[in-house]
Amino acid sequence: MTTVKMTVNGQAVTRDVENRQLLVEVLRDGLGLTGTHQGCDTSQCGCCTVLVDGRAVKSCTMLAVQAEGCSVTTIEGLGSMQALHPIQQAFVDCHGLQCGFCTPGMIMTTAALLAETPEPDDDTIREALDGNLCRCTGYTNIVEAVRQASATMAGKSVARPR
Repeated sequence: MTTVKMTVNGQAVTRDVENRQLLVEVLRDGLGLTGTHQGCDTSQCGCCTVLVDGRAVKSCTMLAVQAEGCSVTTIEGLGSMQALHPIQQAFVDCHGLQCGFCTPGMIMTTAALLAETPEPDDDTIREALDGNLCRCTGYTNIVEAVRQASATMAGKSVARPR
């Protein structure tokens, strides 16, 4: 066992973890943050994407011990039910989700993208989301949600879809 200290969603966390334990397992099983989904276990689907020091990381490919001293943000740390983050709101407004399984990973990947590239074009959006699979939406509404979130976060007025 190894003691790992990290900050998760703004809170200091200390956990004893097995050296081979994945970050996704610590988040879900150790901390009860089940918004981070465990999909494929092979890093193909992106459902487990979280932000580690602001970078999008597939938490099924990162050992928990590698998060020592890092700041981790999960979907639960992005917004709340009372005050959705603009990215979350855009996914709702644009119907960028259906079953919702991929949504946390898509949203966290979008957060990393917009932090680095505040006003991406469609090609940049599609490239950033390339490692996230959705079996329901066909991606068109997801790209629209990212565009809306970008505009909202830039302070531009956005006509909301009906």
